[in-house]
Formats: sequence, structure tokens, C-alpha cells
Amino acid sequence: MQRLLFPPLKALLGSPCLRLLVPRAAPRTQCGCSCGIRRSLRPGQYSTISEVTLQSGRGTVSLPSKAAERVVGRWLLVCSGTVAGAVILGGVTSLNHDMTLAEFKFIWYMEYSHRMWGRLVGLAYILPAAYFWRKGWLSRGMKGRVLALCGLVCFQGLLGWYMVKSGLEEKPDSHDIPRVSQYRLAAHLGSALVLYCASLWTSLSLLLPQHKLPETRQLLWLRRCAHGTAGLVFLTALSGAFVAGLDAGLVYNSFPKMGESWIPEDLFTFSPILKNVFENPTMVQFDHRILGITSVTAVTVLYFLSRRIPLPRRTKMAAATLLALAYTQVGLGISTLLMYVPTPLAATHQSGSLALLSVALWLMNELRRVPK
Repeated sequence: MQRLLFPPLKALLGSPCLRLLVPRAAPRTQCGCSCGIRRSLRPGQYSTISEVTLQSGRGTVSLPSKAAERVVGRWLLVCSGTVAGAVILGGVTSLNHDMTLAEFKFIWYMEYSHRMWGRLVGLAYILPAAYFWRKGWLSRGMKGRVLALCGLVCFQGLLGWYMVKSGLEEKPDSHDIPRVSQYRLAAHLGSALVLYCASLWTSLSLLLPQHKLPETRQLLWLRRCAHGTAGLVFLTALSGAFVAGLDAGLVYNSFPKMGESWIPEDLFTFSPILKNVFENPTMVQFDHRILGITSVTAVTVLYFLSRRIPLPRRTKMAAATLLALAYTQVGLGISTLLMYVPTPLAATHQSGSLALLSVALWLMNELRRVPK
């Protein structure tokens, strides 16, 4: 009975389960005498994929290895892809201007798919996160990030539920069709974009090796320009929620002028003036145009700045891709406007904003500072 309950120590140490917890023995080196001397291990040098260190009196503390980091990075990359799919489906459902019966059926199926896909996104985050946490593949800092991402997923689900529960908004002083409030639509899209950006940034940081770039003044300016450009792209994409929520794309279907003038007369028809920024379709379209033009200008400046600095090939590819996508996105936006917002073209334009934001994050990640 004693041998069953307390097996020999030698047998325990030889078991594969416990060998995972024991650091790899360093090779013996010959010192010129008859004895062999063990070389000391460097901090963090272990023999298994899931590296483990033993602390006296405290049990074990798991630390993620490079292999585990790659698994977590790929998981977050897949999660960001699922969020992108939800954003694209949600963008299609927001294009709900005057429709035929066939178009209404299409939008209804897209809305149903969007709800089911949202639940899939929640499972894609929460279930693997619990598994990786249990396996000890998440460091202390990564645990905080994963908790924040799962919290954002839950918050996003609550916003979606609130939008459905609140229903369509019918303004008493307007003859327009009832629609979802542009404020709730922008909040829902904004939180989805934050979740997407955070997931994509974390996955890229885990999967892409950092470049050791010389910290010059030119690189500092390039890094700041990349951050500002990504912020502009994010803001432009967010303003698209107000354009879709107010059907502002159907107000002035001309470019570069709005009708017969550069600045339309009904830009400040609402009172107070600040109300025009969020509720006046003319002002909303005007703001979206200005943000789009400013964004593509910033991307162009960023590209030419990157040409003046010796950068790795992958970083140059990110800058060139960002430039190409920016001008493609401008072309899609102008075409959508001139053709009176056809649903397929408008959905492509919305998806293009997400692609542009993704490449802007990629370039930011390429230029990030290497921690000392």
C-alpha cells in the first residue's frame, strides 16, 4: 500500500509529466581535471515548448515560449479575421435606404447572418482564451490583454443587443423612413474597430520579428506620421457610420463639388451648430469627404517620407501597399457617390476602409521601437 501511494522518487523523476517541469541539464565541459563541471543555465533557458520554472515554496509559474507565442498570435489573427467578417456583414445591413422586396430579403438574411456570426466571434475569443490560460501559454502581460479583448467582445455583444432592442428611430418632425440611430451605429462600429485593431496589433507583435532600426530623427518623424495616418484612417472609417446611418451618400451625388458649389449652403441648417456635425446629412457627407482627402494626402506624404529612409524590404512593402489601397479606396468612394450608392459597391467601399486600416496598423507595427 505504501509503495502504491508513495512511488519511488526515481520513478517519479523519470515520468514524462514531471520531466516537463525540470530544466534541461547543461552539458558537461572539460576543465582539464578529472571532474566534469556543469555549465550554468541562462535565465529562461528550458527544454520544453511550454517553459516552466520552479520556485521554492511556490510551486510552478508558467511562461510562454516562442512556439506558444506563435500559437497565440495565430489565434488572435484568426479572431481579428472573424471581427472583420462581422464588420463587413454589419456594413451591408446598414445600407437600408429605399428597397424593393428582393433587396429587403437580402438585407434580412445579411442581418441574420450578422447576428449568428457575432456569436461565433464571441466563442472564437473566449473558448481558446480559457484553454491557453489553463495551459499556461499566456504571460502576465498577455493575460491582461486577453482579458481586455474578451471584455471588448462582451461589450460589443451588449451594444449589438441594445441596437436590436431599441429598434428603428422615427423622428417626429421628419418624413424620412425609420432607421437605426446613427449614434448607436457609430458606437457599435467604433467598438468593433477597436477590438479589431487591438487583436490585429497583438497578433502582429507576436508573429512578426521586430526590426532593429537606428533611432534617427527621420525615423522618429516617420513613426509619428504613421501613427497620425492610422488615426485619420480610423476616424474616416468611423465617420462612415454616420454617412450610412443618415443616408448621407444620397444627398450630393457629384464630385469634387457638392452640387454647384464647393461648400453647400445647407451646411449649418440645424441649431445648435454642433448638431450639424452628427445629424445634418450634408455636413456628415462634407466631413467624410474632407477626412478621406486628408487621409489619402497623409498616406502619400508618409510614403514619400519612407522612400528617404533605408528601411527593410517588408516595411517598404507595407508603405507601398498602404499607398495603393488609399487611392483604390478614394476611387471606390467617388464611384459609390456618383452611382447613387449601389449596395455592392458601397459594401466594397466599406470593406476597403477596413483593409486600409489593417495595412496602416501593419506599417505601424513594422516601425515600432524595439524595447531595450
